[in-house]
Amino acid sequence: MVSGKEFRKTLRRPMPNAPRSRPTCRIVPAFTIQANQKNTCVAPPPRCYALCERPPQKTLFRYRYKRGDFPIALEIKGISWKTDIPKLDFHFYLPMFFEGLIETTHPYKVFARQAVHDMLTYGGNKIFPCIPQLIIPIKNAFNTRNREVICVTLKVLQHLLRTSDKVGEALVPYYRQLLPVLNMFKNCNVNCGDHIDYSQMRGENVSDLINETLELMEKTGGEDAFINIKYLIPTYESCLLN
Repeated sequence: MVSGKEFRKTLRRPMPNAPRSRPTCRIVPAFTIQANQKNTCVAPPPRCYALCERPPQKTLFRYRYKRGDFPIALEIKGISWKTDIPKLDFHFYLPMFFEGLIETTHPYKVFARQAVHDMLTYGGNKIFPCIPQLIIPIKNAFNTRNREVICVTLKVLQHLLRTSDKVGEALVPYYRQLLPVLNMFKNCNVNCGDHIDYSQMRGENVSDLINETLELMEKTGGEDAFINIKYLIPTYESCLLN
């Protein structure tokens, strides 16, 4: 005959073949006194999400376009200018259009990208004095981590380097602001197996565009270009020395 007290004790005992229950682990922050307590687990460090997109805020370019400050209009094949491009104030308009490179919605991206290429094509000697004003818009475009925006900005940067022989050397002091993001995306190739990557044919492969831009920077940047590129992007190999 089993008494009630003994019967209640047997209810608390686990089954002979049952797995042993482990004490629950309480998640606590690292480098605190709680981490030394029993039955605690230290929380892992947060992820930095370095390659994730960072959507930009509303730009001043969009505000001024809605206000009608730009002498441009939309056409079927592109944009039309209401005035001659060489007569424009490049110190005002060129940095504003460069700021619009981060736009990804229609029609803002069409206006900004086409206007930048048109001004770089017909700007002539007016482009070189505006280079210090273009660094921050280019840096902001790279910092979005958006692959479309990065590809467009790299093409614009290549066009800027080809406008004059002095531009390459003038950009060398600003490599510290422009190249850190390119170092992260330099080896981000598309692994599509046996399939064909059509982005290379369209000029939309980020890794290839970065390599082309770095080589063009080295060719046009003078003697100190390779040293500064190598300091910020250690995996880069010279296209002139080798």
